[in-house]
Amino acid sequence: MKKSNRNPLIIILNDIRSALNVGAILRTADAIGAEAVYSCGITATKDHPKIKKTALGAEETVPTFYKKSVKLLIKNLKKKNYQIIGLEIDKNAINFWEVDYEYPVALIVGNEVEGITKEILNMCDLVIKIPMYGQKESLNVATATGVAGYEIIKQTIYKK
Repeated sequence: MKKSNRNPLIIILNDIRSALNVGAILRTADAIGAEAVYSCGITATKDHPKIKKTALGAEETVPTFYKKSVKLLIKNLKKKNYQIIGLEIDKNAINFWEVDYEYPVALIVGNEVEGITKEILNMCDLVIKIPMYGQKESLNVATATGVAGYEIIKQTIYKK
């Protein structure tokens, strides 16, 4: 898929601990035609063997980049008019399906234990959440990225 055929969504992985989660997110990014995936902080890059195990080749089909500083990446994307969205359990977060996304979008997902820091959330234009109706408080980061990613690209597909 050429970049021009990709959906206007960048996925930012900030301090993701598990390379297996990174691989699963890359596979989802390929499925939804994401523009790119950025690994930041401690997040493993596409050459890690565990990523290859779960990405099943998506590490080669999705443009991937590494930026040490997520803050600098956010600032640069804001200059390019990306709507910066954090996916996080937060008292001010909006249900992900209630948002009219403004494209292009950069979706930030955070560390499996700590989530996205308050400092990074404060840099976001919007914080979204996935409501939980069962006993658990959250989804796995790779699963949550897929749920939100599909909603974001659904809106861009139907707006075309």
